[in-house]
Amino acid sequence: MNILGISCFYHDSAACLVHDGEIVAAVQEERFTRKKHDFAFPTHSINWCLRECGITIKDLNYVVFYDKPLIKFERILETSLTYAPSGISQFIQAIPLWLKQKLWIPEFIQRELNYKGKILFASHHESHAASAFYPSPFKEAAFLTMDGVGEWDTASFGIGKDNGIKILETLRFPHSLGLLYSAFTYYTGFKVNSGEYKVMGLAPYGEPKYVDLILNELLDLKEDGSFKLNMKYFGYCNTLRMTNKNFDKLFGAPPRKPETKIAQREMDIAASIQKVTEEIVLRIAKHVHKTTGMDKICLAGGVALNCVSNGKILRAGHFKDIWVQPASGDAGGAVGAALLIWHKYLGNKRFADEKHDQQKCSLLGPYYSDDYIESFLKKEKASYRKLSYSEIPEKVSEIIAQGNVVGWFQGRLEFGPRALGARSIIGDARNPEMQSRMNLKIKYRESFRPFAPTVLSEKVSDWFELEKESPYMLLVAPIKAKIKIEVKDNGTNLSGFEKLKVKRSEIPAVTHVDYSARVQTIKRDDNPLYYDTINAFYKKTGCPVIINTSFNVRGEPLVCSPEDALKCFLRTEMDYLIIGCFLLQKKEQEPLQKDIKWQKVFELD
Repeated sequence: MNILGISCFYHDSAACLVHDGEIVAAVQEERFTRKKHDFAFPTHSINWCLRECGITIKDLNYVVFYDKPLIKFERILETSLTYAPSGISQFIQAIPLWLKQKLWIPEFIQRELNYKGKILFASHHESHAASAFYPSPFKEAAFLTMDGVGEWDTASFGIGKDNGIKILETLRFPHSLGLLYSAFTYYTGFKVNSGEYKVMGLAPYGEPKYVDLILNELLDLKEDGSFKLNMKYFGYCNTLRMTNKNFDKLFGAPPRKPETKIAQREMDIAASIQKVTEEIVLRIAKHVHKTTGMDKICLAGGVALNCVSNGKILRAGHFKDIWVQPASGDAGGAVGAALLIWHKYLGNKRFADEKHDQQKCSLLGPYYSDDYIESFLKKEKASYRKLSYSEIPEKVSEIIAQGNVVGWFQGRLEFGPRALGARSIIGDARNPEMQSRMNLKIKYRESFRPFAPTVLSEKVSDWFELEKESPYMLLVAPIKAKIKIEVKDNGTNLSGFEKLKVKRSEIPAVTHVDYSARVQTIKRDDNPLYYDTINAFYKKTGCPVIINTSFNVRGEPLVCSPEDALKCFLRTEMDYLIIGCFLLQKKEQEPLQKDIKWQKVFELD
């Protein structure tokens, strides 16, 4: 049986194909169109999923959409009327797209795909819950979903057991942790629905001076983590802004203009909302544990990408184990919707052994053969050296140890926002200059942004305060005391980005200013070539940790194809590219002329 899951029309469109209960293909539309967070109908993604599995539209048994548009439209209409007359203008702006497209999903799917079979709809948070529990290794567990808003719900929790999931409690719009965090994303000058992780990365540079102000003025927080927002400070119900003039007055200034200098004030605000978010999440997690009695928890929804709060849930001790859907945002809704039909709607059994998840390391996207890659490189007249796969770990680890930055393009593309060792840029975590060099000369992004480490799974507890695997880079953990380098006077004389100048550990390129790291662990069974390369680096240097960041530049999605990879390699200051079994060195390549349009992408984002 073939079930196609679709998410689209809001942000991060994606498609997923489930065959007899197995996730066999999943990819975001942005990977093909090269439009970051593309929300268009995922035509390219659907076509690729079908080709990958060798089937056609006629072979689909069900197509399932990840939320219920009619209920969502009801919420938009009711909200507009509640906030009339100011809310009406927002509704008038939204209505053309709804009348043209969003209210006609079944007809749209039938027309776009020439599909004549059954179309089903899952609720938004049920899709998130299914994406969290069904691929997890747990036979039974609590689940918690948190995001901006689905139809009406903004958070939910419940129990997953065998092939069933049951939502027990929900939080309703407009009271939303995701929208609260996005309001501060907007206010600190970053882009809503894509810049939230920048706020999280900025937080350790500040002091949480505004926590009391947020808790006293912006929300009424209960002991169980539920809350009500004071809507007089927010504009998302009746304007096109997340915050309003009352919010500006409360915090003493208008929002920071994008691309202007980040002041200590923004750092303190980021630190404050991050701390409030962690407090809310921890209260909810405690309540979920008390209500469900479960000792394991699964997370999904955009807020589950806040890996700092995820790490704190684990360390709080209410749950023995945690599993986070690597594509926790709307893209993952396509996976959840398809699995929901297979397990809950059709009643099929679920396999779980408490050890191995069913997400396949999230390596679920397109793969390119060496024949295809070599044909492309010849066509582009690129200079390359062909290696055997047994030579790659030794050669690449040597290149990294010499201080070079390497573009790593291997196997199937990752599904979700994180590069996990298929489309990565890698380097030496011991190099104190690597963090700023990779940010400014390769990623073309803000210098404060931290990089994540990949560490050999069996060595993680030697280097980080983490006793479990973190294959999807969704847990932040403190570094071990034994590799810390204490800052003179505890760094009290430093403020803001001055903290960047101080070496804090033996792996400074992946150590954030609060002595933490967003950890990815790697097992050989999951990704042999990537593991062997890091292991070879470990044998050379005694360090089982490297930098792993996504293979892209600011404003662009993760590279998908060899064409994307070569273009990104040539337009940045990466030193080497290993693509399949072909090694390219930058200084041997013909330089590209400066592409003005491409430059504007990261200058204006």
